[in-house]
Amino acid sequence: MSEDTSPEIVLSLEIDDPALADRLAALLGNIAGLRLAAPGEQAAAAIVGRDPRIMPEDIALTQRELDVLALMAEGASNKMIARQLGISVHTVKFHVASLLDKLDATGRTDAVTHAARRGVIEL
Repeated sequence: MSEDTSPEIVLSLEIDDPALADRLAALLGNIAGLRLAAPGEQAAAAIVGRDPRIMPEDIALTQRELDVLALMAEGASNKMIARQLGISVHTVKFHVASLLDKLDATGRTDAVTHAARRGVIEL
């Protein structure tokens, strides 16, 4: 049998939740060829996790806008969103326009794409 001579992979954990970071460190610490980076050490790769409830600082969406955005991501029409949220179609249009402006998007699909890329929603 040949011995693996590839260099070890140095991995950093950038996780907001300390308990989750500790669990991942314990799991990853037992993998041959992988080493967790020491504080301040350059890593070849990183596992990054953030609390999904924390909105990126440069985007200030209301809870209702987030509700509308989530339904838009599911492909719901304005009428379907209105029924689901118990609001008027006019109000949905207002929220959609606000989302397009805040996310600097040209349309509904673009808004969902921008939001997903920036971590506002997960698809």
